[in-house]
Formats: sequence, structure tokens, C-alpha cells
Amino acid sequence: MFDVTDYPSVLFVVSAPFLWGAAWLGTRLGRRFPLDDDMRQDFGTLQAAALTLLALIIGFSFSMAAGRYDQRKNLEESEANAIGTQYARASLLPAADAAKLRSLLKDYLDHRIRYYTAYRESSTGSISRQTAKLQDELWSAVLAPAAANPTPIMALVVSGMNDVLNAQSYTQAAWWNRIPDSAWALMIVIAFLCNMLVGYGARSSATAKRLIFIFPVFVAIGFGFIADIDAPRHGIIRIGPQNLMNLAGTLPSQ
Repeated sequence: MFDVTDYPSVLFVVSAPFLWGAAWLGTRLGRRFPLDDDMRQDFGTLQAAALTLLALIIGFSFSMAAGRYDQRKNLEESEANAIGTQYARASLLPAADAAKLRSLLKDYLDHRIRYYTAYRESSTGSISRQTAKLQDELWSAVLAPAAANPTPIMALVVSGMNDVLNAQSYTQAAWWNRIPDSAWALMIVIAFLCNMLVGYGARSSATAKRLIFIFPVFVAIGFGFIADIDAPRHGIIRIGPQNLMNLAGTLPSQ
């Protein structure tokens, strides 16, 4: 299902004419039901309150998106740390088991980098399936030697592998955690009504009527910016696997 909030540029292109239409509708209503001097002061109070509410909702939505962006960035760092730590702990295993675990961890690290850099959501399906298969192999690689030699050192290796698997789950949950559709709907409805009020309250001069079409552009830019931060896989602002790639560069090739 196509979600316009996944594509910030599309959201801007769609919302700008939509909000322009709201402002134009407001000007038409203003011509048909003009405000007299007594009503304009009360209307100005109502308009200011509505615009303040819109600003608060946009600011709150931006705060939600920024918090989720920081969370995804921190989880990428945690995932790289977990894989790097487990790679080092592989030396606690017998030589053959250690070599197998390190080979699997390198393959797993490559798949995690591919997950972060995949642009299309459809391409992540095969990556996720391969990642799940690798997780089973990683768990088996530490479970067998730990069962054969149940010591505190082996427990440390098993705990490290548990951290690796959990880190991927936390990352996946954070990428799914987006601004709810209901919040987007509320923000769009209030923006539509606010643009109508701006158009309705415009003075009769041609200059003022032209200026009201600037406000919808600002609101549409705000929508696009929020969507850009909130969309992990699309847009300009994206979470790159810098820590994972740095880890891949530091691991020995053999």
C-alpha cells in the first residue's frame, strides 16, 4: 500500500496545492460573507488561536519525528557495538568454532549494512529472510560449544550473541515506529482550516490576496520536513550505517 508520508517530496507536491485550495476557498467565502469592522477583531482572535494550535501540532509532530530519528541512529551504533563485541568474544571459543562464528558474523554484518542502505521497502524482504536464517546459524554456532562446555566463559559468549540478536529486533521496531496516521490526519485537517481562515481574513487589496498563498507553501514545507525525518528509507535525511561500515572496515579480511 502506497503511503505518501514515506515520500517527503510527494507529500510536499500534494499538500501545497491542497492548502492553496483551502486558502482560495477562504477568499471566496470572504467575498461572499465579508467581515465588518466589528467582527474583524473577534475574527483576528480566532485566527490567532487556530494558527497557534497548528504551530503547536506541527512542533509536536516534529519533536516526535526527531526523537525517533535519534533513536534509530543510537540503535545503529548499539548494533555495531554488539556485533564488534561478539566478534572479539569469539576468541573464547575453540579455534574451529571461533573461525565459524567470525565468518558468520561478517556475513551477518554485511546483511545489516544492506538493510540500512536498501532504498526500496520491497528489497528488504529477501534481506530480512536471509538475516533471520543467519541469526539461526549464529545461535547454533554458540549453542553447541556452550552446551558441550557449560562454563561462565561460555555463558558470556551466549550472552553476547543474545545482545546481537536483540539489537536487530530493537532496530526493526524503531524503523516501524512512525508518526501515527491519525496524527497526520489531524495535522492536515487543522492546516486546511487554518489556511481557510487566512484566506477568509485577507483584506480586499490584491496584494494581500496574493500574500495568503505564501502561507500554504510554508506549511507544506513543514509537512515535507517532518516526513523526511520520520521516513527512515526515503528522503534526504536518512540513517546511514556509518558505525556498521566502520566496523566492517576494521575486521580482518580473512
